[in-house]
Amino acid sequence: MQAVFLTISISKNSLQPVYLQLAEIITSLIKNGNLRAGDRLPSTRQLAQFLEVHRKTVVRAYDDLLAQGWLESETGNGTFVARNLPQAKPKQLITGNQVIPDPVKVAGFVFEQPEHLNRHLNISTSTYHLDDGFPDTRLAPLHDLSRAYRTQLLTGNPYKKMGYADTQGSLALREQLSTHLNITRALNITADNILITRGSVMGLYLACTSLLKRGDRVVAGSPGWLGADTNFAQAGADLIKIPVDEFGIRVAELEQICSKKTVRLVYVTSHHHYPTTVSLRADRRIQLLRLSEKYGFIIFEDDYDYDFHYLNKPLLPLASADQQGTVLYCGSFTKTISPAFRVGYLVGPVNVIQHLAKLRRIVDRQGDEMLENAIAELLQDGIIQRHLRKSLRIYRQRRDMLCDLLRTELNDYLQFEVPDGGMSVWTCFDQKINLEKLALEAKKKDLYFSDGRIHHTPLNQQNATRLGFASSSIIELEQSTNILAGLLKK
Repeated sequence: MQAVFLTISISKNSLQPVYLQLAEIITSLIKNGNLRAGDRLPSTRQLAQFLEVHRKTVVRAYDDLLAQGWLESETGNGTFVARNLPQAKPKQLITGNQVIPDPVKVAGFVFEQPEHLNRHLNISTSTYHLDDGFPDTRLAPLHDLSRAYRTQLLTGNPYKKMGYADTQGSLALREQLSTHLNITRALNITADNILITRGSVMGLYLACTSLLKRGDRVVAGSPGWLGADTNFAQAGADLIKIPVDEFGIRVAELEQICSKKTVRLVYVTSHHHYPTTVSLRADRRIQLLRLSEKYGFIIFEDDYDYDFHYLNKPLLPLASADQQGTVLYCGSFTKTISPAFRVGYLVGPVNVIQHLAKLRRIVDRQGDEMLENAIAELLQDGIIQRHLRKSLRIYRQRRDMLCDLLRTELNDYLQFEVPDGGMSVWTCFDQKINLEKLALEAKKKDLYFSDGRIHHTPLNQQNATRLGFASSSIIELEQSTNILAGLLKK
């Protein structure tokens, strides 16, 4: 037996079958140059005795490697490493003082790693949370969704339902959604105007990738959403930031920019601006649409939580007044049901939607047809609409409770305006308070909230963050505020 085989070991307690372990070991020996082309392997009986395994196990490993071309067999002469394999030098784990990287962890080729992709992924496991503004998944109509999903799985023609579908998204959902958006947002669209996506961020990515060229100018508000900024950077766009005040993005400053430079796209959250929650005032909406008509730029309207407005009927989106076909309107069911269900939508002129669907096809052939059809059923039956009405009442109570608690317990440490809608309160802390340190101390007390650094830009240095209320019960909001008060007052 070759000496190299005396060094190998097999784990009989591994979940991986023994024959596969042996096959992988022999393959590695060949790749590393420890076994060379034409080398004879031990007989199956000899190797089985040494490894203390059944001979059939070794036979199966050899057969697999013969089929893959690593080995070749000569009747009556034995089994050999395939002679047509290129010679490999034995791999040295250490060259001088340099340790060769593990190829499983470090690639053997160079690739660019743009800084804008280095975003921290935060997954909170704390019991209490004043988060970025997430829905309470305990309120979601999960039983109804489960029933509708089961119906989609078990009824109808399985070949049609479970095969490849329209890249533009489930026709049933697009039809129900067009009706819903026409009623609630005064749009005038059909199913052909809708592209179903896996959330708002996918809609924005498709628009940026397809409609922006490197060097195109994009204008967005500051503070704003880092996810949008990252998409603009990925597309190679030149991002210009303009301030957001209590009435939304300053459209007059946009006009000054447009008079001097060509702008390709303006990104706006006209309803409950992220992160400040302010709504774009009516006169600025009119002015923004007029500027789009005059200068020909695209308006990307991200309407991520339109349904949650507490004082009166929410302002209609810009898309409802678009007479020139310059607005792309984006939304999702993330805030309606749960972030786990990745179903969103992009609304626009038919030719643009068809174009974006072609791009979507090469990155994601289609969405989750079963889930999309199930949500269509919930829309058709009015379940989502009833859920929205119920959630609106509950979230309003929670907003009022959090604002009362902040005012009575923490008034000396922060300032805020009661938001007209949305799921969080934009809260400005005293400049003497180290928000990063406070967030770390709160986490030790089992409370999560953002330290606000994600919202910092050259135009925005406020010591502020979003305190979400929708995902917490009244009792949880009280406990969260008590934790904050205890840390600030100590």
